[in-house]
This record gives sequence, C-alpha cells and structure tokens, in this order.
Amino acid sequence: MWLPRPIYEAIPYACVGAGAALAAAAFRFERGPQGLLLALGGLGALVGLVLWMRRRAYRASLRDYDGRPLDD
Repeated sequence: MWLPRPIYEAIPYACVGAGAALAAAAFRFERGPQGLLLALGGLGALVGLVLWMRRRAYRASLRDYDGRPLDD
C-alpha cells in the first residue's frame, strides 16, 4: 500500500500524540476505563517510538552502505 510521503512521515508522531491523548483522557475518569485508556495510551506511544526508531536506524544503515545522503 502506497501512502503519500507527508502522511507516511507523520504516522509515528500521530501514534505518540494519540497515545498521549488517551493517557491524558484516563485522568478525566474517576473509575471505569482508566486502566484501559492508560494501557492503550502507553501502547500507542510505544508503537510510535518504535516506528520512529526503526525508520531512523534503517535510514542510517542506508547512508552507511550507499554513501549517499537520503533526503530526510
């Protein structure tokens, strides 16, 4: 599946932002879905960070292998 570059590049930031929003929303409830919202928020932030780190490592390995800079 092909995504436009601006959307593809924004996915990790969107995951971290959604995770932070869910974690912040958990504090609006006194009981009920607090645990679920915190867990989903942590998972979203983790997914976003892992995506960002994997992309960064892949781009660094391409630079080391090819010798040409990529357009970040």
